[in-house]
Amino acid sequence: MTIGQKIRELRELSGMFQRQLSAILEIGDGYLSRIENDQKIIKREHLKTISTTFNCSITDLEALWIASKIYDLVKDEREALNALRLAEEQVKYTKSQK
Repeated sequence: MTIGQKIRELRELSGMFQRQLSAILEIGDGYLSRIENDQKIIKREHLKTISTTFNCSITDLEALWIASKIYDLVKDEREALNALRLAEEQVKYTKSQK
C-alpha cells in the first residue's frame, strides 16, 4: 500500500469527500486527487494532520511516506533491489553503533 492509497482509504472509510480533506490540509482538491493516485507525494508536515483527523498511527503514515519517497528514487534503477538491501544493511549497522 502506498501513502496515497492509505490516505484515500482513511478518507473513504470516514465518509469524507476529497474537498473536505483538502480544506483541512489547506491544499487544492486536484492536488489531493494526485496524491491519492500516487502522482504527487504529500508533504511530511501534513502527516500529523492526517493522523489526528483520522485517529491513526503517525509512525505508520511516516513509514509509508518514506517508502513512497524511496520507491520514487529507485523505481527506474536496474539495481534497485540490491541497493535497497545494501541500504537496509547500512541502517542496521548504524543503529547497532548507537
